[in-house]
Amino acid sequence: MKNWWRTSDYLYDKTEHLYYRDSRYFDKHEPNGKKVFWSRGNGWVLAGTVRMLQSIPDNYHGRQNFEKLFKQMADKILTLQQPGGLWHASLLDPKDYPEKETSGSGFITYALAWGVNQGILNKKQFEPAVLKAWSALTNCVNADGKFTHVQPIGGDPQKFDPNSTEVYGTGAFLLAGSEVYRMSVLYNTKAVKVKVSNPAGFYRSCETVELNLSKVAARLHLNPASGEFAVMDGLSSRILDSQTYSSEGKSQPDKLLFQVDLAPRDTRTYFILDASKLPAVPNPIIKTYARYVPERYDDFAWESDRIAFRAYGPKLMTAGAEALTSSGMDVWIKSNRQLIVNKLYKTGDYHNDNGTAMDDYKVGTSRGDGGLGIWDGKNLYVSKNYSKWKLITTGPIRSVFELTYSSWNAGNGRTVSEVRRISIDAGSWMNKCENIFTSDRNTLLTIGVGLAERSCGPNGHEDIGTNKKEGWMTYWQPEDKPKGRIGVAILLQKGSVEEFTSDNPKLPDSIIHAVVPQPIVEGAPAIRSLLAIAKAKVGKSFTYYFGACWNRSGDFTTAELWENYVKQFAARRDEPIKVSMN
Repeated sequence: MKNWWRTSDYLYDKTEHLYYRDSRYFDKHEPNGKKVFWSRGNGWVLAGTVRMLQSIPDNYHGRQNFEKLFKQMADKILTLQQPGGLWHASLLDPKDYPEKETSGSGFITYALAWGVNQGILNKKQFEPAVLKAWSALTNCVNADGKFTHVQPIGGDPQKFDPNSTEVYGTGAFLLAGSEVYRMSVLYNTKAVKVKVSNPAGFYRSCETVELNLSKVAARLHLNPASGEFAVMDGLSSRILDSQTYSSEGKSQPDKLLFQVDLAPRDTRTYFILDASKLPAVPNPIIKTYARYVPERYDDFAWESDRIAFRAYGPKLMTAGAEALTSSGMDVWIKSNRQLIVNKLYKTGDYHNDNGTAMDDYKVGTSRGDGGLGIWDGKNLYVSKNYSKWKLITTGPIRSVFELTYSSWNAGNGRTVSEVRRISIDAGSWMNKCENIFTSDRNTLLTIGVGLAERSCGPNGHEDIGTNKKEGWMTYWQPEDKPKGRIGVAILLQKGSVEEFTSDNPKLPDSIIHAVVPQPIVEGAPAIRSLLAIAKAKVGKSFTYYFGACWNRSGDFTTAELWENYVKQFAARRDEPIKVSMN
């Protein structure tokens, strides 16, 4: 902000409401005696001001200065439009520069159209100029798609070949088109206006908006099962990635998802449209994935663009040398934003460090990352591997599935079974886990949700963070040189945690601080499970979150950074976004 206004104060002519190219032009004049102001330079500024207004929250104290500048320039620019619809290279001496010039005109058209669409500029006054300019710009596109009449790079326009083009000219044309496209779409297509607000004092990134699809469809006069839906960003006019699905896995979807970024106490507007009325809707970027993996002992694996996980299936219990009975959650780590589950299963090379993804988290019979059991105060009773699976949805924004854990001994002659619904959203390192327990006794269950703990060596320091009130626990594992460190976490409902303990609280220090040889294939084994203890009602949802990170992804390089992420995730849980439709 400081540098913007320092530059503006230096180059902005407060009488003409236009910008000089640089200080060399302060005393120059055109042949008609007017000051020298270039179309493209002022187009850059006007369009750049739009981009600033798209980034600055409505409640930011300096926003009004940008709006004032934008309106002043727009009012002046409007008076300088030529009869053909464009703005010539010299804004105040168009007769001495009679050639068409489309790059400056493209930026100006974009900015004016955006101002009309946002209600900042008067529609009756500015819209005719926008449509006239757009018609003139489209006439400068050749039959082969080349955008012409673009002034080349240089200190001043001079004369140039009418067929010249540059990428910035095409970019300006596409920006203008995005806003004229929005005008057309919102004039000719029904839209549901959605306002999304952040009530909190912190920034929210990749926040998922979840709408009732039946209500949206009714307002658009569409069938939820067969209708096509698109989401337009109210500020940039971009068509956002979206997803519809049935929360119960039925044929008719009932949820519509898209994601937003919100500044503190910010409110943004979005439009839900009938996608079948649009000329084109871009294919979404797939950022979550889940599937049953029959080729590897009935694994069930899932991931976001940040982290990956898997649960163990029934065939693994009788897999010979690889046999494992465990309902603990496994973690697969990655250093980029690519989906890696299919790649790792295809290669079968899970444990070696290939620089981007691997399985270096050893679960064994521990709770791994977020597994659970029934706690009687001394012992943790856990299920076997899942017995059934059900995929609800896998898509660009969210993947959801269910795992059934058959009846197991929960101590004191009691039996318990569980259906576990897990969902993960794009941009998240955390899963939502909703559990429904069935038991032969209709009394409260005491649940222990766990994280695998490893030996930290004779001089090691354990990075364990807890907050009983907020319900979270983090664990930053000892390093697997040279494979880095994994952070894991669980987050229960606020105020629900009765205590933090472990399934072996009397484990001697000689084991906790034992020397463990550096693993060659996979991470070091767990020595016990750290537990968060809470109550659950039979037949009622017991909901918590679990997640993980890898320090080599660059997102969380220390235990403190990982703990801060979990703290803010808890804050997002406590202060959810507010959504309204009209």
